[in-house]
Amino acid sequence: MDYPYFLSQFRAMPERLRALAAGLSPQQARYKPAADAWSVLEVLNHLVDEEIHDFRSHLDFILHQEGNQWEAIDPQSWVTARKYNERDLQATLDNFQRERAASIAWLDSLGDIDWETPYVSEFGTMRAGDMFASWVAHDGLHLRQLAELHRALLVQAVGDYDVSYAGEW
Repeated sequence: MDYPYFLSQFRAMPERLRALAAGLSPQQARYKPAADAWSVLEVLNHLVDEEIHDFRSHLDFILHQEGNQWEAIDPQSWVTARKYNERDLQATLDNFQRERAASIAWLDSLGDIDWETPYVSEFGTMRAGDMFASWVAHDGLHLRQLAELHRALLVQAVGDYDVSYAGEW
C-alpha cells in the first residue's frame, strides 16, 4: 500500500467536503432528487457516523481485536433514525472535521502499522490494509455521490433550459 498517498487523500477529505457544501442553502443541503436518494446533509452525516462507528473502530478491532466482538452497524437505518436531514450543515461539516482529525491523530499514534494483520470471520479474511484502503475508497464513493447531487441541484435550478451542451453525465 502507498500509505503516504492514502494518508494525503485521507487528510484532504474535510476540505473537499467543505468545498462541495460551499454556497448551499439549508433547502439545497436537504434536497433529495428522488425519495430513495440521500441529500447532501444525509451523505455528510453518514460520513461522520462511519468515521466513528465503522472504519476507525473496525480498523482498531482488526489491529487489536479487543473484546473479540466486531461492532454491528446499520448505516442505512441511521439516516432516518438519527434524523440526518434535520441537522445543521455547518455543524455537520465541523463534526466531520473533528472526527477526521481524531482518526488522523489515532493513526499517527499507532506508529508502524502492520497492514497485513488479519481479521478472520465466517465471511472471510480482512486485513488492516484492506480496511484502511476501503476507508479511503469510501470517501471517494461519497465524493462522487455529492458531485451527482450538485448536478441534480443544477438541473433542477435551470428550469426549462438545456444542459446537454455541457457533455454527457
